[in-house]
Amino acid sequence: MAAEKKVAVVTTGASGVGMAVARKLVEDGFQIGMLSATAEGESLAAELGGIGVNGSNTALEDLHRLVERVMARWGRIDVLVNSAGHSPQAPLLDLSDERWLSGMNTHLTNVIRPSRLVVPIMQQQRNGSIINISSAWPVAPSALFPASSMMRAGLSSFTRIFVDSFSHHNVRMNNILPGWVDDGSEWEEMRSGIPLQRYGKVEEVAATAAFLASQGAAYITGQTLWVDGGLMPSH
Repeated sequence: MAAEKKVAVVTTGASGVGMAVARKLVEDGFQIGMLSATAEGESLAAELGGIGVNGSNTALEDLHRLVERVMARWGRIDVLVNSAGHSPQAPLLDLSDERWLSGMNTHLTNVIRPSRLVVPIMQQQRNGSIINISSAWPVAPSALFPASSMMRAGLSSFTRIFVDSFSHHNVRMNNILPGWVDDGSEWEEMRSGIPLQRYGKVEEVAATAAFLASQGAAYITGQTLWVDGGLMPSH
C-alpha cells in the first residue's frame, strides 16, 4: 500500500517565492493548499492538483476557509509555509501608525494567525514543520525597509518562544532569510554588493524551504537560514 501523501499549506502563493515553493513541494510529492490575493493563485493551485483559496493572510476568515478545505479533503497538514508580500516603505519617522500596523500584519501576524489554526492539527499528528519566509534584514536593519526589518526581528523572537513551547509535540519552526532575489525588480547597484555578484533565484529559496519540509530536516528547528549569496556577514 502506497504511503499517504503529505500535505502543505502555502500562504500568498500566487507569485514570486510563494509560487516557487508551491511548485517545488508538489514536485517533491506534497499535496498543496494555497492562499492567494489574486485569481492566479487559484489557477496555479488547480494546475498543481491542489486547493486554492482567494483571500488575504491578514483575514482570519480566509485562513479558516483554506484550513477547513484542506482538512476536509486530506485530513492532515504536515507543513505550513508563511510567505508574505512587501510592506510599506518610507523614511523611518514618515511612516504613519496605519502603515506600521500594515507592516506588522504583513510580516509578523501573517505567521501568528495561520499558526494558531494549524498547530493544533500538528500537535494531534505529533509532527509538523512551519517555515517562515522572512528576509536578510532583521539582523542588519535597513533604512530602506524599516517596517519589514523591525517586524521580522520580532518574528525571530516569536520563533524562539514557539520552539520552546511546541518542540515537545514534534512541531518545528524555522526561518528562511532571502537576500536580493529575482522578483522582477533587480537594481544593479544592489547586485554589486552581493559577494556572489548575482541576485538569487526564487527556485533557490524554494529548494531551501523544501529541505526544511523534508524528513532530512527532522532534527532542525529554531534555526535561521540565510539564502543571500553571502550578503550578510558570517553569523
